[in-house]
Amino acid sequence: MLEGDLVEAVVPHMGESITDGTLAAFLKKPGDRVEVDEPIAQVETDKVTIDVNSPEAGVIQKFIAKEGDTVEPGTKIAVISKSGEGVTHVAPSDEKPSEKAAPSPLPPAEEKEKPKPKVETASMAEKPKESSLPPKSSATEPQLPPKEKERRVPMTRLRKRVAARLKDSQNTFALLTTFNEVDMTNLMKLRSDYKDAFVEKHGVKLGLMSGFVKAAVSALQNQPIVNAVIDGDDIIYRDYVDISIAVGTPKGLVVPVLRNAGSMNFAEVEKEINTLAKKATDGTISIDEMAGGTFTISNGGVYGSLLSTPIINPPQSAILGMHSIVNRPMVVGGNIVPRPMMFIALTYDHRLIDGREAVFFLRRIKDVVEDPRRLLLDI
Repeated sequence: MLEGDLVEAVVPHMGESITDGTLAAFLKKPGDRVEVDEPIAQVETDKVTIDVNSPEAGVIQKFIAKEGDTVEPGTKIAVISKSGEGVTHVAPSDEKPSEKAAPSPLPPAEEKEKPKPKVETASMAEKPKESSLPPKSSATEPQLPPKEKERRVPMTRLRKRVAARLKDSQNTFALLTTFNEVDMTNLMKLRSDYKDAFVEKHGVKLGLMSGFVKAAVSALQNQPIVNAVIDGDDIIYRDYVDISIAVGTPKGLVVPVLRNAGSMNFAEVEKEINTLAKKATDGTISIDEMAGGTFTISNGGVYGSLLSTPIINPPQSAILGMHSIVNRPMVVGGNIVPRPMMFIALTYDHRLIDGREAVFFLRRIKDVVEDPRRLLLDI
């Protein structure tokens, strides 16, 4: 804190596993009035975006740091005047931009010595004669796109983190994907029949994701090796199920975690997914809400994906990929009938999980989704 009227806004603690971040944006400008704990800037880390709040009510006098700086917890970024006196209303980036743009006038002697335009015109006029014939090497040189049609943008910290983790997944695991298809008729009918009563009682819509979460819990309990992980020369079996749900945000992919998903009912799953998805989209999700997780579900179907091979979220051992629902002709009881079908994919670490276990796991997902009554009877 500065003496007297001035106080400093500093970067807060960002979590045990985070040592620094990038000052992504200022939400205010010098001269703006702020209240206590009002956000004045955002710091982007590898995992989340954190607000830097004003410690006191007052007026922002100046910024100490600038956007794009790497900052640590405790880094000073702004000075705030509690009384609002002596405030500079001009942002640092806007101070006197015209000084550099306006060159000093040349004295008359120098003006006479300047080369006349006709000399430049003459030299330019000679160029077409020299270049009237194309160079011999032009036939073999590739035609590159003009630079003005390209943009170079620095990767955000979240995008760099995602890129590093996915490449690490590819380099570490023996990735293999197995597929199946699911008839969504019964799960969609269940949602249609009880959607109004479900909203009336629980205050949240009944979606399809809760059905897949419950099916995944059942499959993980049937095939505990899919919920396990390799640690050195050991296998760690987890007797709990924390399911990560992949959520696409404007800044990148995040994976909030449903804690103890095995003990949650449909309503609790839907409420928690909605809460975590909103936080992820708003950029307010915490580190703790994304830490851990024993298995991931990714739904590319919301974007129209028909089929994909999802990549494992380290250090987990498998990931389930959901896809779009498409009416396709299927043979049922000897007749060809239209059915709402979804392809599902399980990517797994073949070092740990055998093909037989992966197929049984995916088959359990299929059985439960196609007949949700199995969950009631535990069969």
